[in-house]
Amino acid sequence: MGGFAMAPGVADVSTLLYTTLGTSLCIASANSINQWIEVPYDAQMLRTRHRVLGRRQLSQIHAFGFGLLSGTVGTGILAAMVNPLTAGLGLANIFLYTCVYTPMKRASIANTWVGAVVGAIPPMMGWTAVTNSLWDPGCWVLGGILYAWQFPHFNSLAWNLRADYSKAGYRMMSVTDPKLNARVSLRYSLAMVPLSLALPYLGITTPWFALDSTVVNAALIYGAVQFWRNSNEKSARQLFFGSVVHLPLLLGLMMVHKASKTEEEEASLDPKDVASPIPTNA
Repeated sequence: MGGFAMAPGVADVSTLLYTTLGTSLCIASANSINQWIEVPYDAQMLRTRHRVLGRRQLSQIHAFGFGLLSGTVGTGILAAMVNPLTAGLGLANIFLYTCVYTPMKRASIANTWVGAVVGAIPPMMGWTAVTNSLWDPGCWVLGGILYAWQFPHFNSLAWNLRADYSKAGYRMMSVTDPKLNARVSLRYSLAMVPLSLALPYLGITTPWFALDSTVVNAALIYGAVQFWRNSNEKSARQLFFGSVVHLPLLLGLMMVHKASKTEEEEASLDPKDVASPIPTNA
């Protein structure tokens, strides 16, 4: 919805509702199929062993059928009521989450980078729902912001769950290389600053967003520095909950400071295209 709000062009409420519904169904599909695949591993983890499939409150056939149906309906709604490009992104995300990210979790720490792509695509879907294009720089900057945010958010969560992940055989940075886990969290927290500054530079937001976003990103960076200096249960929890507050606050400020159409047009003009004023008596 943030991507939809930030995209240039004319949009209507019905398109927003169809985009939100279709995307939500795609998310439901990915999560359902993920849990269907991971039943034996979820049963070994404290965080997930009470899920309905692990407790046999729902059959695996039911769960897989629901995942297949919600994915089909979700992409169908996006294709018919929004545009095929947005539907294609939704379908690609289901595939990435269930067929690439999920099996990679037990094979390589690279799964986190793939999972971050999955998290980056939804705001891009909101953007393409309005523009029907992936060529806009703003679309990729929004995706980049969500991509970078995944690392301090997930890596701090994974730190306090590392015993669970290890027991279930998941190859997470917090298990295999805790120092790298903290460095990556800090690295991508720092990346949030230039990514956010790119929005006013591109004329998507007003210059005020450069100031506000830097303050908000500085708070995230502070938490990431503490986690990097001393990774423990307290610093991990503070960074995780800080990231939970950080993202909606950053997106909210982005929408508040969205540039008007006139400002967007002025930002896109090449200075050479702007004629110098000529005196009327010349």
